[in-house]
Amino acid sequence: MTQSRRIVLAARPHGRPQPSDFRMETAELPSPGEGEVLLQTLYLSLDPYMRGRMNDVKSYAAPVEIGAVMEGGTVSRVLESRNPALRAGDIVLSHSGWQSHAVADGAALRKLDPAAAPVTTALGVLGMPGFTAYAGLLTIGKPKAGETLVVAAASGAVGSAVGQIAKIKGARVVGIAGGPEKCAFVRDELGFDAAIDHRAPDFAEQLKAACPQGIDVYFENVGGHVWDAVFPLFNEFARIPVCGLIAQYNSSGKAQTDRLPATMREVLSRSLTIRGFIQREFVDQRKDFYGEMTGWIAEGRVRYREDIVDGLENAPEAFMGLLEGKNFGKLVVKIAD
Repeated sequence: MTQSRRIVLAARPHGRPQPSDFRMETAELPSPGEGEVLLQTLYLSLDPYMRGRMNDVKSYAAPVEIGAVMEGGTVSRVLESRNPALRAGDIVLSHSGWQSHAVADGAALRKLDPAAAPVTTALGVLGMPGFTAYAGLLTIGKPKAGETLVVAAASGAVGSAVGQIAKIKGARVVGIAGGPEKCAFVRDELGFDAAIDHRAPDFAEQLKAACPQGIDVYFENVGGHVWDAVFPLFNEFARIPVCGLIAQYNSSGKAQTDRLPATMREVLSRSLTIRGFIQREFVDQRKDFYGEMTGWIAEGRVRYREDIVDGLENAPEAFMGLLEGKNFGKLVVKIAD
């Protein structure tokens, strides 16, 4: 038997998650069965979607049950294998959640090559966030050369990839981020044409000035007051991939509906395309994504930043900070060397 330290959902949050909504436990794992492997978690990905899984509401995926391990993508080391495709020492991409060890079906794992890229990138720019940006932008946003694209949460794992891919496609890119440091990174390191601080008192005016020709593509990660500033600037036939609404994830009240008729009138009159999506809808594009993104990184056309927190016990605090924009780059928890 192998002991695993794990963080489980202790209570469903009302509004902002609290430390009491999580609980650290120790559990014993059985030996792997036929086709299975025993994994040691090296890195855990923290992502905004996890907040939705804490609620017991109908969504595109089942909620985490009370007392169950918080879910999440992981990079893990194979300790013991009863799967012919994997052996002890292999590094794999898994979905083991917030725990130090796990038993998993070897067929559900993707083997990683640490010599090809840092293994943490499998949780970020070369993983689910990067693929979300790639598929959502190119399939729904379809940026054209000379168009203006705006992306919210532009310094984050998804937003930073969206903007850089749009630049590769020839668009003019305006990023929205929180604070001068993140805006400087978006503009100076990632090469966006402009970066606007959504915390500025004149945010809406700055955004309008940065988009003199209007907005053709808006990649939505945030919602809230950022959406309010972006919406009046849409051109006819603008495309809006809706990836996330992080500003609303901690809301405990009903969604505001009094502006819906006016919003729908503008959707109609300006022929706007608004489409929500989940990255798994575009699974057939993953091979192209791996090939193109790996090449863009090697050429220096796509850069990335990681925010690594040390220790499984610090995952809840880091996750709560993520929902408030305290991270800078792709948020990852280091569980073991």
